[in-house]
Amino acid sequence: MSLDNLGPFVVPVVVGPFFFVFLAISSWVNSQRKEREAFYKAESLRRIAESSGDGAKQAIDLLREESRLDRLKKRENTKVSGLILVAIGLGMVGFMLALRATDPSVPYLAGLIPAFIGAAMLVYVYLMASPVE
Repeated sequence: MSLDNLGPFVVPVVVGPFFFVFLAISSWVNSQRKEREAFYKAESLRRIAESSGDGAKQAIDLLREESRLDRLKKRENTKVSGLILVAIGLGMVGFMLALRATDPSVPYLAGLIPAFIGAAMLVYVYLMASPVE
């Protein structure tokens, strides 16, 4: 067997396992970080609650504020995602229309799929989602 024919197979065989090992380590490190953050948050809240009579009220207020900020962040992320999908869809429609000039069988309306998904996300955020107090 000649080694000259193995060229196209060497890169996937070598890089593939490294990619999946990287994903596994990255996932593990992320879960460890989240666990550590949750531990420190719970410990801080426990100390605030135990410090004085007013500490419990402060801890509850802190939890409410964090919850509000999380909902606000998710809402803003949905807005950005919707706008990006609308832009991608409209860009695809324009690109497909340009291709249609050379080949009439190009389905330019396929670009409306991500545009409608983005529009649905924006409709949800602005009309249907509960307001963040």
